[in-house]
Amino acid sequence: MPKTKTIPNIAIDHAVLSPNVAFIRWKVHHDWVTQIKYFHSLQVVVSSSNEESSSLVIGCLLPLTDAEQQLSEIKETCYEGKSKKIQLSWTPQVRASCDQTVFSIYKGVRTFDLCQKHRLLITGGMDKLIRLWNPHYSGKPTGILKGHSAPIVSIRISSEDNQIFSVSTDCTVKIWHLQDQCCLFTADPKASRIHGDISACAYSTAMKSLYIAADCMTMLPLKLRQRLHRHFTVSHNEPVSCCGYSKEFRQVVSCTEGSVVRVWDFDTGCQRFEFGGTRELSSITCLTFDPKGRRLVTGGRDGSLKIWNFNNGLCLKTLKKDGECREVCDCIFLQVHRNFYVMSVGRDRKIDIYPDIPEDLHHVQRPQASWQDDLKNGHKDDILCMAQCPPSFVATGSSDGEIIVWNVDSGRIQCRFVSPIVAEQQDVKGLDTSVPSIVFLKDSYLKQFSSTTALLSSGAEGCVNLWNVIGGGKFVSSFKASKFQQKITKLAKTEKDVLLYMADRIGYIYVYSMEKLDPEKTSLRAETFWRAHTNTVTGLHVVDNDQVVLTSSTDYTVRLWSAQGEFIGTFGQAESWSIHISSSWIHPGVPFEVLTDPLSMPDHEILNVKTGLSQAINPDMTEEDRGELKVNCIISQKLT
Repeated sequence: MPKTKTIPNIAIDHAVLSPNVAFIRWKVHHDWVTQIKYFHSLQVVVSSSNEESSSLVIGCLLPLTDAEQQLSEIKETCYEGKSKKIQLSWTPQVRASCDQTVFSIYKGVRTFDLCQKHRLLITGGMDKLIRLWNPHYSGKPTGILKGHSAPIVSIRISSEDNQIFSVSTDCTVKIWHLQDQCCLFTADPKASRIHGDISACAYSTAMKSLYIAADCMTMLPLKLRQRLHRHFTVSHNEPVSCCGYSKEFRQVVSCTEGSVVRVWDFDTGCQRFEFGGTRELSSITCLTFDPKGRRLVTGGRDGSLKIWNFNNGLCLKTLKKDGECREVCDCIFLQVHRNFYVMSVGRDRKIDIYPDIPEDLHHVQRPQASWQDDLKNGHKDDILCMAQCPPSFVATGSSDGEIIVWNVDSGRIQCRFVSPIVAEQQDVKGLDTSVPSIVFLKDSYLKQFSSTTALLSSGAEGCVNLWNVIGGGKFVSSFKASKFQQKITKLAKTEKDVLLYMADRIGYIYVYSMEKLDPEKTSLRAETFWRAHTNTVTGLHVVDNDQVVLTSSTDYTVRLWSAQGEFIGTFGQAESWSIHISSSWIHPGVPFEVLTDPLSMPDHEILNVKTGLSQAINPDMTEEDRGELKVNCIISQKLT
């Protein structure tokens, strides 16, 4: 046919005249068709729509009933060369019920996939749920996966890897285990650098990569976690999203992306209780305790908070806004004069405040009215963290690098900061300036900065920034905290602000002394540092009374360390420990996976083979720093 603008084309009325073309029309949906696929092995066409009564239809390509006669008539008419107007004016036929399976799904279906190997159909749509179906039975789904906080636009099944890949409109990518029906990994859109509206997705089994087309093409290579070695000890069967310590009960609580909550004995490392993990519960993203340490508050990806009696797993109350809610990223218990509140922040970009009224027996509680300054002048991007400085200040940090300090008495903004970009970072493409953690400093050490209240925040490329909060607020200094230029994900301090603890994205813990903090220097030597995990640290708490450090990570573990980094143990290990008897600790041993991980190796010419090591080690590291790593290596070799 003639080319149109150099593109070969053929009109449908000409195409159907060909003896090699069968032109078939069926009336299937009553709204826009959102997706359609033909599965050759099953000889079926699957299509979806946002209309609920016929959300998804699996139909035979050729009819199995007397509609065969109608089909032949359609073919004959096409072959006779009738005009396009006559051909396309027929009223489309409705398939016989035996020729199709119709699924009715709330809010319709935007995307789906079908796997013949596992006899599994999965659907996703506007209600943010992934439903798993037997493709031959449309009554009820066999499973529901919860976790997305925005409508789902793409779903793919990888039968070879036994995994499901899902992408939502907020550019969040999730990987699910097909059999266990649990979330294995969540790729944050900021870290993945996905921008704009997603138009297409594809998964390559050969490349083990997910390709996403938005404003630009993004490739997300799948780095498979090593199979658990017999020496590996895990605290959970999925990534740990947060952990906390209850001083009242001397217990540790850890939560996972699969909404499982485990309670551990702090003094022995043994598990005491477990609850959650049910399909109706959303992934847990953060936790905090009430001031007495008796009640647990968890925040979820569904935008709600839950208050628990964590000794029996009873949900005492649900805190949630009306309407559509997005993921909660952080929460705290706040005291204002004699009143207590639960405060939360997240991807709604606003601060939600819930009065803590234990005698209120309503199971669902709504937040009080937002501060006017928050509505008019608050954050413009997702709020990732918050910290309090009694009696009057609360600080919040967001994905775009902005920090706002609030006066909780008035609800007004005290001051606001924007993370600085130093000269060597100016030309870095896609620089991550997000603020995942902040902590207030309030001590006599700060008098050298002419301040009594300061704020420490995680910055770009492993730096931390120091801010003066009083007097309108100003930037004081910045120094490199991570020796490997990795993002600092968690900050913690001792009660008297003597020591600062920092954790980075590859599992290292650094300890810095406030006494040596000098605003004139851009680098500060760590008192000590060690590798606690092989993946991102999601929890970091200093227990001053016992001089130990509690950590959790997406590497499935929750661990306890001495203040100097001596390994006490992993919660859930076979042998129990005693906090105050060092002979019961694993030290001088270290976690097996940390010992064998390539990024734990020192920098030495003999070992500098082409590995990922050269990218992880900071090329600007001093000889003194390299010497510290060599000492760690000698110890590791002796242990081996």
